[in-house]
Amino acid sequence: MWKIAHQPIDNSPLIIFRICFGLLFACESFGAIATGWVRENLVDVHLTFSHIHMDFLQILVGPQMYVYFFLMGLASLAVMVGYRYKWSIWLLTILWAGAYFLQKTSYNNHYYLLLVIAFYMCFLPAASYASLDVKAKRVKEEFAMPKYVSWIFIYQIALVYGFGTLAKFYPDWLDGTFTRLMYENVDLPENIKAVFARPSFYLSIAYLGILYDALIVPALLWKKTRTWALVASLIFHLFNSITLQIGIFPYFALTFALFFYPPDQIRRLFLKKKPVLDPSLVNNLPLFNRFSASFLLVFMVVQFLLPLRHYIIKEDVLWTDEAHRLSWRMMLRSRNGYVHYRVVDKSINKEIDYDLDSKLTYKQKYRLTTPDMIWQMAQYIKKEFAEQGIDVAVYADSWVSINDRDYSRFIDENVDLANESWDYFLHHQWILEKPF
Repeated sequence: MWKIAHQPIDNSPLIIFRICFGLLFACESFGAIATGWVRENLVDVHLTFSHIHMDFLQILVGPQMYVYFFLMGLASLAVMVGYRYKWSIWLLTILWAGAYFLQKTSYNNHYYLLLVIAFYMCFLPAASYASLDVKAKRVKEEFAMPKYVSWIFIYQIALVYGFGTLAKFYPDWLDGTFTRLMYENVDLPENIKAVFARPSFYLSIAYLGILYDALIVPALLWKKTRTWALVASLIFHLFNSITLQIGIFPYFALTFALFFYPPDQIRRLFLKKKPVLDPSLVNNLPLFNRFSASFLLVFMVVQFLLPLRHYIIKEDVLWTDEAHRLSWRMMLRSRNGYVHYRVVDKSINKEIDYDLDSKLTYKQKYRLTTPDMIWQMAQYIKKEFAEQGIDVAVYADSWVSINDRDYSRFIDENVDLANESWDYFLHHQWILEKPF
């Protein structure tokens, strides 16, 4: 296996992937500015719900985020054309990590996938052909890469689809409840929405979704079904792009097909002037050093373990939302709710009025339905009053609805959340039991 992994193959898939990756990341970065996403989530806000323990990133919030995303777009273009690649890919990865960990109000799984792939790309010789670095002789031109480079991408996309498949085996997906809800509010003509509202349609979508996620990677790996799998991917992702309007993800997902086809076939299709690779003439393959190889191996193992953590946490992740993120639970449920905070001055045992509307945007309040964000808001309130010299207790009157069910109380209203700690790997007892 070790010998096969280090077998030299044409590096055309990695080169084309780098170009596509940089282009799509540039679209994500500049598009976030143009569509108002940056303004809505990172500029016109008092605070953001950063990932827990990442509060220091709040210093980035404000108009400077326009410059931040513009710089990220430039770094993306530099990656695309292979300009100062070693620096530009690390800059892009660090900038995107900052943007990703800074806010959870507009969380999408493909944001996390972009971060994971950007991290992999930091270690790969993706600018060794068709790049400005090669043209300027900063990097030696290479026509080959080790076979394991393709395996890395196949492994990662297999995790995405594999865990995505497992997550769909729950009642509200299997009976079409969620797919019905998902298509109720699509921005399409009424006659098309009427078709989407038929049980035959949304049940078909539910089971086709399971079949696609479960079979796409094996089908791409098998030569006899590879082209049919690519056609199915085009239909699946373009349909999602048109109906669900989920940004660059459908196109990003399609680029992984590059690593399933024979590298020479990718060369003939996209890089016709590139010389045919003769493996017998390859002497010095660009290999990982021992530290990089060990580090990436640990990272890949972590990628496998993270989606498993909700299986060891008590209660149903569908209700508690604990370990929902970073687990490839993609477009899986509708979660709505509302919360009111009761703030009590502990020194005089007197309740203090707290205006949540003055602190959060409408979208932030609307998304205040997950335990981590509810807890974070309580911590923010505690800190705000502590700066005034007031020690407060903070109680949450939180109600949540899953997949359009009746609202049920979510948080124990008698627990002082300001005095609770957060743990990524344990169940929090102040989350009430699932009501359904």
